Amino acid sequence: MHIHQIRLPSVQLSVSTHGRGLPLLLLHAFPLDHSMWAAQGPLADHLQLIVPDQRGFGGSAQLRAILNPASELFVAAPVVKSIAQLADDAVALLDALEISQPAVVCGISMGGYVAQHIAVRHPHRVRSLILVDTKLEADTPQVQAARSDLAAKVSRLGVGILAEAMIPRLLAAPVHAASDPHHLQISAALRRMIVAQPVATIVAALDALGARPDMVAAMRSVRVPTLLIGGEKDAITPPECLERAQSVIEKSRLLIVPNAGHMVPMEAPKRFNAAVLAFLQQTGGLTSEAKK
Repeated sequence: MHIHQIRLPSVQLSVSTHGRGLPLLLLHAFPLDHSMWAAQGPLADHLQLIVPDQRGFGGSAQLRAILNPASELFVAAPVVKSIAQLADDAVALLDALEISQPAVVCGISMGGYVAQHIAVRHPHRVRSLILVDTKLEADTPQVQAARSDLAAKVSRLGVGILAEAMIPRLLAAPVHAASDPHHLQISAALRRMIVAQPVATIVAALDALGARPDMVAAMRSVRVPTLLIGGEKDAITPPECLERAQSVIEKSRLLIVPNAGHMVPMEAPKRFNAAVLAFLQQTGGLTSEAKK
C-alpha cells in the first residue's frame, strides 16, 4: 500500500493506493479515516484501490506549510463545508492521479452520501456504484438537532465523548461481546480512528451531514449498476433505508448481511469483498485477466 500526499486546487489529501486495473474508490465513514478499509486489501489482487482520507480526516488533517516570499506559515488543512465539496474533492483526486476512465465508486455511511453526490454531479466519472450502510434521505429535524448537540459536546469535552457515543451504535454486538476477539479488535480500531480526528473536523462534518440535501429525486437519474449493502443489525441506517433506495435507483441490487451492524466492511470483510467482486464480475467490470 502506497500513501501519497496529493495537492488539489483547494486542499491537500492523503491517499493510499494499491493494485492495478479497474479503479475502485473507497470513501470512509464519519468520523473515521482510510484505515477502516484495511480488510479490503485483498481486493487489490483484482482492482486498483484508491483510498483517501477525506478533507480534514486522518492524514488529510495534518498541518500544511504554505510558502510565500516573506514567510513560512503553518495552517490546519481546511475542514469540510458540505458533502458536495467532498464529492468534488474525490473527482479532483482522480484527476490528480490521472485516472480518466470511469471508476467504481464505493462509499459507506458519510462516504455513501459523498458517492451519491459524485454519481449525480459527475456521472461520467462513475462506472458503477456501491452504497454501504447509508441512505438517500436528508436528516429529520430531530436528527439535525441531535447532531448539533453532539457537536457542542465534542467542542466542550473532546473527541473521546464521540467514541463513547458512537462505537456501541456502529457495531452489532455479539452475544459475548466482552470476550469476542473480532468485536474487541474492531472496537479498538474504531476508537483509535475516532480519537485521532481533530475537534474542528468533527464539528464541521456534523454540520455538513445535518445540512445535506435529500437525494431521493436526484438518484432516480442514476443509471449505472448499483450494489446496495447493509447490515442486518444496523442501528443507524437500518435495512429499510437501503430497501427504499433500491426502489429509487433503477439498476440496483440489494444485499443485507446477517449479524452485521453499520460497519459491514469491517465486521464481515470476507462477505463484503466477495460481494464486491461478484457484483463487478456480473456487471462486466472485471476482465478475465483481472479476475485471476
